[in-house]
Amino acid sequence: MNERDSETIAGLLDEMGFCEGSEADTADIAIINTCSVRENADNRFFGALGRLKKAKEARPDFIVGVCGCMMQQQHVVDKLKEKYPWVDLVFGTHNLHELPKLLSSVISEKRKRIEVLEESCGTVEGLPAKRLHAFKAFVNIMFGCDNFCTYCIVPYTRGRERSRQPENIISEVRSLAESGVKEVTLLGQNVNSYRGAEKIGFTELIYMLNEIDGIERIRFTTSHPKDLSDGLIDAFSECGKLCGHIHLPVQSGSSRILERMNRKYTKDDYLELSEKLRRSRRGISITTDIIVGFPGETEEDFEETLDVVRKVEFDSAFTFLYSIRRGTPAEKYEGQVPEETKHERFGRLICLLNGISAKKNKAYEGCTEKVLVEGRSKTNKDVYAGRTDSFKLVNFISGADYTGEITDVLITGSKTFSLFGEKTT
Repeated sequence: MNERDSETIAGLLDEMGFCEGSEADTADIAIINTCSVRENADNRFFGALGRLKKAKEARPDFIVGVCGCMMQQQHVVDKLKEKYPWVDLVFGTHNLHELPKLLSSVISEKRKRIEVLEESCGTVEGLPAKRLHAFKAFVNIMFGCDNFCTYCIVPYTRGRERSRQPENIISEVRSLAESGVKEVTLLGQNVNSYRGAEKIGFTELIYMLNEIDGIERIRFTTSHPKDLSDGLIDAFSECGKLCGHIHLPVQSGSSRILERMNRKYTKDDYLELSEKLRRSRRGISITTDIIVGFPGETEEDFEETLDVVRKVEFDSAFTFLYSIRRGTPAEKYEGQVPEETKHERFGRLICLLNGISAKKNKAYEGCTEKVLVEGRSKTNKDVYAGRTDSFKLVNFISGADYTGEITDVLITGSKTFSLFGEKTT
């Protein structure tokens, strides 16, 4: 979602007459869009901001702006005022659309602007975007979150849930299809709690988007297990454009820890959902998020997490060491797990996950998969890269450039995190 916000920021700057620069040292303006999900992102932000100080000292007219989730936290804004007074522009997630007005004020009045709204004024339609790709696109369908998981700062930085109207989403996707986009990814902190007008929920929206000519693939992220309905599970078998992949964060395999996290489902609930998904779509790829070392997690609790990993056999997982997020209930929880224990458990989890990923990827060898080609590989310019319907990364050899097209690739080998193959004739 931050990447999608950055596309909007780039679109707004483009409309103001700015063009993208390659280096901060020669830019007229730099804007850092922040994320607060993990502590590491906070640390990286302040490091990046410190590096911009030299450019600011060398060129006083260089404008530095910061925005995003971190700005919605008062202690961060206070730190900026105290230690980074040279920052020119500060705004939050709720007034991103006001960037042109705020930036124009900084330029014309030569003064600092800090404007962070505590609450959203609703959804703003029609904002420009400078898309990263011509053939695939992110589409926001809702903003904010009402779940209040005890470890998560997002509801406090993104606000309460606000759904876009279905006609606006459909209009945007149709426009994207007309421009050549083949794949859309629907975005929301919890997409399957989407509630549009006339009782149109997320499942109904999927079926409506499935009918749009030109769109060949539909994805979504992220979904919450407590809101994963049987109707949405059925859509995986009934909607031909809905990709055979779901990112379904489990966070922990312990029902006791899940209750402490305020996740509103149990281990058995999650296992039942995974079985329904497997029955609905043969070969569906299930990926997840897992937090290691949540306050109060015992060895028994962690073993429950390993048990879920073995039973579900996730294709891959984003794994996190629990870190305290200031302002969340879990910040004050007793039973904070020692760092050495977190790291020891984390290592065991990664070892199990990687073995399963390697096994599942090896099963693709000898198969021909349809791949949406994204261009040259980032790590090897001699091969092309793209994603399968199941979201597997494929690096492959091709005598021609098929970037932006969905093409057949014979899978000839596999690694833990990727497949490789050859373009079929």
